Amino acid sequence: MKTVQKGDHIKVEYSGALDDGTMFDTSKGRAPLEFTVGEGHVIKGFDDAVVGMKLGEEKKIHIDAKEAYGEHNPEHLRKIPLKMLPPDFDARPGMKMAMQAPNEAQFPVVIAEVTADEVTVDFNHPLAGKALNFTIMVVEIEEKKD
Repeated sequence: MKTVQKGDHIKVEYSGALDDGTMFDTSKGRAPLEFTVGEGHVIKGFDDAVVGMKLGEEKKIHIDAKEAYGEHNPEHLRKIPLKMLPPDFDARPGMKMAMQAPNEAQFPVVIAEVTADEVTVDFNHPLAGKALNFTIMVVEIEEKKD
C-alpha cells in the first residue's frame, strides 16, 4: 500500500482545534487540502506528520506552537498614531483589521490596545503561541516524479 513520502503531492481532509477544543479550521464542506510534502507549503508539524501515512489512514496529531506558527513575539507589536486611521474608525481591542504593505499586499492584524493617542497592532499570526491539534486523513497520493 502507498505511503506518503517527501516530494509526494497529496490531498488530505483535516480539522484543526486548539487545546480547549475550539475549532479553528476544517476542510469539511470544501475541497481537501492539497500540497507537496516537504516543500514548506504547510506548517512544519503538519508536513512532518503526514510522512509515512497510508492512503485512507486517519491520524490525530498535536503540534506545539514552535512547530506551528511559532511563539507569540512581542516584537511584532507596533504602535500606530490614531490620526493615521480614518477619523470615523472605532478601534477596539480584539478587533481585526487589514493592513497594507508597501507592495500593496494586504494582511490581517489584531488591535491589541487602544489609548487616547494610538493603537497597538499585533502583527503575529492569530495562532502564534498556540498548540494545535489536527485530525488528518490522506485521501490521495501522487508519488514524486523523478
